Amino acid sequence: MNLRGKFFQINLFIFLSFVPCLGQQKKNSKNTTSTNYRIMWYNTENFYDTFDDPLTDDNEFLPGSQHHWTMKRYKEKIEHIYKVIISNSPQPPVLIGLAEIENKKVLNDLIQTTPLIKFNYHFIHYDSPDPRGIDVALLYRQDLFRPIKNFPISVHFPFDLKRKTRDILYVKGIIGISDTIHVFVNHWPSRRGGENKSAPYRMYVARLLKSKTDSVFNSFQDSKILIIGDFNDEPDDESIVLGLKALAYKGAAEKSKLYDLSFTWLKNTISIGTSKYKGQWSVIDQIIVSSALLDKKIKGIKCLPASAKIDTSQYLLKDDNIYSGEIPYRTYSGYKYIGGFSDHLPIYLDFSIK
Repeated sequence: MNLRGKFFQINLFIFLSFVPCLGQQKKNSKNTTSTNYRIMWYNTENFYDTFDDPLTDDNEFLPGSQHHWTMKRYKEKIEHIYKVIISNSPQPPVLIGLAEIENKKVLNDLIQTTPLIKFNYHFIHYDSPDPRGIDVALLYRQDLFRPIKNFPISVHFPFDLKRKTRDILYVKGIIGISDTIHVFVNHWPSRRGGENKSAPYRMYVARLLKSKTDSVFNSFQDSKILIIGDFNDEPDDESIVLGLKALAYKGAAEKSKLYDLSFTWLKNTISIGTSKYKGQWSVIDQIIVSSALLDKKIKGIKCLPASAKIDTSQYLLKDDNIYSGEIPYRTYSGYKYIGGFSDHLPIYLDFSIK
């Protein structure tokens, strides 16, 4: 039996528990039915194929490189990402934002060569000018989400014309029966070179994104906006608070405002976060929503703030042998192949339609 056939056989039992419906349905005390939808964000950590792309700097992830990125390791990476997607919910998520994606091939391999094929996933992806060739993408279940517009938002730094980074992916679509939602998928510039030195780059992207969400609000003040991504800053950093102007949600939402549902995770960063560097957890992967997704007076789909979680499943973690506690079970440590999942933990949020 080949690797793919063996993988299908091992995971067959998972699908016996899936219910073939639009979402996870529940009845409330008034005997009305609500349908829950899950969205997910995951920085996959260098999801490259094994082929050389002459237009990007992907040389570190080739069979002959120091990483020894072989077809066997590539297939194991696909299996790991698949497991993360199907393991955190009774139903695979409706929308999945991904970071560090090399190209359309790796996305096709993910949704076509694993049991995800049963859930009719499609994807939206554009090649960005990032020098390493890593981009963001959005997977969606075609039976539950219908894209009506999408495009990349290019980032050009006026103070550093040579610097290239990932685009912001914008997708407008219909979720459920008739709810319009605007999705922005992000992977902001890293802290390479130091947090303070790199901060202006993230602030610039934050203000650019804010200008785009303002345009959406100007068209309709009750627009439903979902912002997901790896921001390389935390919810209380200036780029989020002053640049994007995303607020902590405290139970009430002002019209045409953005709320960072990841803010509450900061109180737990002694023991957990979405990424860990030199013994310190941080919350750099976040979920941000507009007030219309929180306001109960507005009809249609609503997010469930308390459902915003970091996936801390034990298989995604390993003992931190240098510092205390645990650390994400990543694919590589330097050039050493660890065989884990990613250096980031996935995050998710549930929506409900009554």
